[in-house]
Amino acid sequence: MRRSSKIQLIILDNLVWVLLLLFFVFNAVNTPAFFTLRNQINILFQSSLVGMLVLAQGIVMMVGELDLSIDSTLAFAPGVTILLATSVFPMSPALCIILTLIIGMLVGLFNGVFVAKIKANSFLLSLSTQIVMRGMILFLVPFSLAGLDPLYAYLGRGRIGSLFPVAAIAFVLIFFIFEFIFRKTVFGRRFMLTGGNRRASFISGINTDRVIILAFVIAGMLAAVAGLIAAGRQNAVSNNMGAGLVMMAFAGAILGGCSFKGGVGKPIGMLGGALLLGTIDNALTLLNVNVNLVSATKGGLIFLAILLDQARFKLNELIMYKENIRKLAGQNPDAGA
Repeated sequence: MRRSSKIQLIILDNLVWVLLLLFFVFNAVNTPAFFTLRNQINILFQSSLVGMLVLAQGIVMMVGELDLSIDSTLAFAPGVTILLATSVFPMSPALCIILTLIIGMLVGLFNGVFVAKIKANSFLLSLSTQIVMRGMILFLVPFSLAGLDPLYAYLGRGRIGSLFPVAAIAFVLIFFIFEFIFRKTVFGRRFMLTGGNRRASFISGINTDRVIILAFVIAGMLAAVAGLIAAGRQNAVSNNMGAGLVMMAFAGAILGGCSFKGGVGKPIGMLGGALLLGTIDNALTLLNVNVNLVSATKGGLIFLAILLDQARFKLNELIMYKENIRKLAGQNPDAGA
């Protein structure tokens, strides 16, 4: 393959980092107070919440499915946990954290089993799960449950050295852990293979149903982690936490290299997608952009993500097509005679 084609494929594969770099340089020059250490740390902190949902959505998209319930899981898992701890039976903060993660995983398990075993449409199933959980948490937690234990709120409120938020550090660390898992282990590569060609993966010996279920379970767990961050930030659990963030999770995952077609994507790209969303949100805030225009901009980002998904796929096909034509012409120089 020609060097130019390799460079083009590398750029397409890491397009989100190119976009992030361009946007960062533009704002460093034009946006007041953007290029400061405190603001950069703030971007990491603000990106941590949606970043967990981007990673959750991206992992499910890797296996060729969708999960619309992650934003409701974000509120449902901590909401049910704190309600049980305050109204039913007392629990230690550590046990509350574990139970929050377990509830998130159980939601993912429910979705995964129905998608993998019952062959339910993941879009419609997770949409119904989202509506049910949001309705349940609105009923169970009509008012915010404030005054959380410091340990339970630590992920969202804790700081190291009074400057670095624990959420920002955990955010980056979690992405790099998953990057290692999906790039360096057989377990991680099975997700990509299942999403790329489910039938061929099954024939080759991969338990594709198990992989799909695990993808949803991991997504549920990450949504619960996002719930811990959200609850810690406000030192309370409210029934509207995470509302509407699922669309931004889609945008971040697709900008980061995932596709609705499945079989592509990597956590490091999703990290770039989450940081791009956080950087744009931060810049709009610093520029005092009208809140309605901020909402319109986010809608535009979703549209851009959809266009990028299609454009990336078509350009990749075109580059590979030209390479194949070039190879065939080289093998048979008299073909055009």
